[in-house]
Amino acid sequence: MIRRKIAGAEVGAVGYGAMSFSDFYGPASEESSFAILDSCLDLGVDHIDTSNVYGMGRSEERIGAWLKRRGGACPFHIATKGGITRDAAGNRRFDNSHAHLTEELEKSLKRMGLEAVDLYYVHRRDPEVPIEEVAETLAALEKSGKAKATGYSEIAPASLRRAHAVNLVAAVQSEYSLSTRQPELGLLQTCAELGVALVAFSPVGRGLLTDRPHGAEAVAKIDFLKGNPRFQEPNLSTNLALTDRFRTLAAQWGRPAASLAIGWLLAQGEHVIPIPGTRSPAHLREAAEALPLTPEEVAAVEAILPVGWAHGDRYNAAQWVGPERFC
Repeated sequence: MIRRKIAGAEVGAVGYGAMSFSDFYGPASEESSFAILDSCLDLGVDHIDTSNVYGMGRSEERIGAWLKRRGGACPFHIATKGGITRDAAGNRRFDNSHAHLTEELEKSLKRMGLEAVDLYYVHRRDPEVPIEEVAETLAALEKSGKAKATGYSEIAPASLRRAHAVNLVAAVQSEYSLSTRQPELGLLQTCAELGVALVAFSPVGRGLLTDRPHGAEAVAKIDFLKGNPRFQEPNLSTNLALTDRFRTLAAQWGRPAASLAIGWLLAQGEHVIPIPGTRSPAHLREAAEALPLTPEEVAAVEAILPVGWAHGDRYNAAQWVGPERFC
């Protein structure tokens, strides 16, 4: 696998999104999670991305259990997040205070059995806390030695510049794929200019850009997808039909569709690091084998799936609460 950089660390160009260790996209056992981490080790997928809220700590706990079973030094570059919490009524809210981010990092380290994480993100911005103040908190966490580098998830280019002026931002995480092109309207370019890694989650469009996309029956069993505009009818049927042409192209080239979709992302800049999530070692292998597409291949793919092809917004109104809109 080719290598890319997050701050001073070098990682495989394709990482792994461990939200799949929770039940977000379907049941995930400890055994299946361990099998994925074993496969990551075999494939050179060494950047593992998790969060304190994935399964309310379950994702981190499973990483910690795997590390304990293996013994020795941690073989992965591990990123986690803090900043999303719930009030007394159970409603989701955001907390970017120094106390909250510090406390949640301590809990994450305990769950994973680590003395430090390689990367700690602010999962969502709290608009009540100036980002310069948040950047100072992250700088203090780095100085403490408990976070080797820090970053932000789903922020705007302007916020990135403000934060970076106070404390070096190692990475920004954002949804980015052939079906979600918003980062190209400033975030992709700003990250490249500042030397910030752009970590792309949902790089295969939540399954749309694979050889096995979710149909209506599967979508009905996944809470997030059944409320998402792109997976509601008539959008779902239209998006499946449009991506059939992409799958045909992948088959003609002798590649899995997921590999082709991730190869397209890798071609968007050497600072782009996709983090696909899956519960299948076989699907992980398809993603890990991706290589950057050539300019000619990029053009062929974009002729089939041009910018703006997807029907429906990437989030519904409730899902849009938190990510910063900048266009």
